[in-house]
Amino acid sequence: MGRMVRSCLQSLLKIVNSFIGMVGLAMVLYAVWLMRIWEKQTSDFPSWDSDYPLPWFMSAFLGIGFSLCVIMLTGHIAAATINSCCLYLYMFFIFLLFLLEAGVVADVFLNRDWEKDFPEDPTGNFNQFKDFIESNFEICKWIGLSIVSIQGFSMLLAMILKALGPHEYYDSDDDDYDPARAPLLKHADHPHAYVVGDPVYGPKSDAWTIRVNDKANR
Repeated sequence: MGRMVRSCLQSLLKIVNSFIGMVGLAMVLYAVWLMRIWEKQTSDFPSWDSDYPLPWFMSAFLGIGFSLCVIMLTGHIAAATINSCCLYLYMFFIFLLFLLEAGVVADVFLNRDWEKDFPEDPTGNFNQFKDFIESNFEICKWIGLSIVSIQGFSMLLAMILKALGPHEYYDSDDDDYDPARAPLLKHADHPHAYVVGDPVYGPKSDAWTIRVNDKANR
């Protein structure tokens, strides 16, 4: 029963963790799309330098997307192995993500001049993104709450797996048959207990006596 519960929790953590990876992959693809547009726009200007730094908005999306993909990979490894170090590392990453999200949300809702805390975006993508969120606030709100709920649920699953611990016979595939084989091995050991008794030495002594008599008659 315990093994079945662990297997279900492992599969559930992998499924929930996959949603985090999908969000990260979507952010990476969005950042790459913005970068291609930015390169096309800047290539028309002769004064544009190839070493010009990437706008912070694109860098932020790209970095957060890659971070979410790394978190997903860590979560899959932790769910597959139920290793304590991997589970702790996964929960630590989720906790840092919670702190980052909480900091951004608190700054936006509590600070009226929150836009001044962010650097100026020369591409204008940041303003477009902000206008999109304001015009679709209800949808974006539920999407954000869903992402936060998935993160909290994945952290809860990781904590439960850490409390349950690894499988008892995790290191060997043949150990699944140990309970069935144990009675057979025990029954097979019973005849050996009687081999040491007197009847064992009786036949051997008689046979030795017969051989001695045959040699004497010859």
